[in-house]
Amino acid sequence: PISIHSRLESGESQLKEAEATILDAKWNTGGLFGVLLWFARLGHDPNWNKNYLAFEERASEIRAYGGQVIPAPLQTPEYARALLMAGRPKNVEKAVEARMARQAILHKPDAPEVWVLMAETALGPHVGGPDVMREQIAHLIKLSQLPNVILRIVPNSAGANEGLDGPFKVLKVKEGEIGFLEAPNGGRLELDTEEVAGLRNRFDRIGARALPVELSRALLKDAMENMR
Repeated sequence: PISIHSRLESGESQLKEAEATILDAKWNTGGLFGVLLWFARLGHDPNWNKNYLAFEERASEIRAYGGQVIPAPLQTPEYARALLMAGRPKNVEKAVEARMARQAILHKPDAPEVWVLMAETALGPHVGGPDVMREQIAHLIKLSQLPNVILRIVPNSAGANEGLDGPFKVLKVKEGEIGFLEAPNGGRLELDTEEVAGLRNRFDRIGARALPVELSRALLKDAMENMR
């Protein structure tokens, strides 16, 4: 370990996973060097969206707030197709297939705990038409009955709240928690501990304005039945 430390200090070598493991064991850091290496690698990777999807795949807990549209992991193929076509991607069907593949995390044996807050305004636009929206809302109701999914609606009557600033997520992975702020071109990851804690607190404050689970499900049923 001393030789590793000397090479790192002199700049002769960059920290590798095996070396991080040795240093953590030698100095009983609780995995500090491994975590620092993980964050350092993320900091130099410009492909934030690809990284986010990798984190989503192995997250043990996901907290997501959705505003204007239904969150991607909860979308039906028809709803997703209508949204994607509006954005004019090069290959719509490939994009729909990729989006649907993300939903597998909800049903796998070690499925994460998924907490979703969704603004009632997401139910307003007739994305794909009334039939597609009815099917989408029915899908939300079905997903809300999964034991690992908690879906709550932030009603329009909640008025001004921090959700109006835009959609975001907080994911828990084995290395810690990360945040993801969505944007039209994929958004960005947030790795700073204080910033992520701020997002988690924002989620809780928005949740304080949301309907309970059963009332949220009742609102969804009403919206589906009244869709014209």
